[in-house]
Amino acid sequence: MTAARPRIVAISQARMTSTRLPGKVLLEAAGKPLLVHHLERLRRTPGLDAVMLATTVNATDDPLVACAGALGVPVFRGDEQDVLGRFAGAAASAGADIVVRVTSDCPLIDPDLIGALVAAFLKGREETPPIDYRSIDVTLHPRGLDAEILTRAALDEAARLATDPDEREHVTPYVYRRPDRFRLGVPLAPAGGSHVVFQGGHRWCVDEAADYDLVRRLLETLYPVNPRFGWQDCCRILAEHPDWMDINRSIRQKTLH
Repeated sequence: MTAARPRIVAISQARMTSTRLPGKVLLEAAGKPLLVHHLERLRRTPGLDAVMLATTVNATDDPLVACAGALGVPVFRGDEQDVLGRFAGAAASAGADIVVRVTSDCPLIDPDLIGALVAAFLKGREETPPIDYRSIDVTLHPRGLDAEILTRAALDEAARLATDPDEREHVTPYVYRRPDRFRLGVPLAPAGGSHVVFQGGHRWCVDEAADYDLVRRLLETLYPVNPRFGWQDCCRILAEHPDWMDINRSIRQKTLH
């Protein structure tokens, strides 16, 4: 008997109380909140069975619930600080076997790139032993295309056993810090081995006002022409407007220590 295909659910985390740019995911570009762009793009990902928004129980996040609800995207609400527990609760609520983790401050997220990650992960699940975790290689892609995929079993174990505050806040470190316990797949590189090099790195996520300025320009340039644009289209526009790459060059990505 052929084993049933696992249920694959993408869960995106969001909250209104971002310390650097509060309410950032509801800022507008090309006539829509960034969160709407994010969720609409995420729902086009090949291989997904469902998309869910994971936000907090705080009243300040009611607008996010309303925004997702208007799109028909289900919402799970949990603790603001214990994001790992919130993800595990969302995965259980959605009946997920495999979880794709993304964050809602990435409105330029690429459905085909995440689809390639899903396909590569499923192929790795056929190996012996099967892989438990894989991610998009953020050293070869601009930040803002980030996605991780892991088994529900790995997520549940992390939620049950993780005690380090970083591991509760950032969801997946408990898994990828333990290669002796979980099999980690090689991060997904761009197709064909090619990649775009931005001097000093580049970021398409929205953490500060300068990030929003860049992302807004990209959306307002690309979306009216082709709402299904991909990340390579963003690269093309930036090649045509090299000065745009200076807009948020000074902003540094938060890192785990």
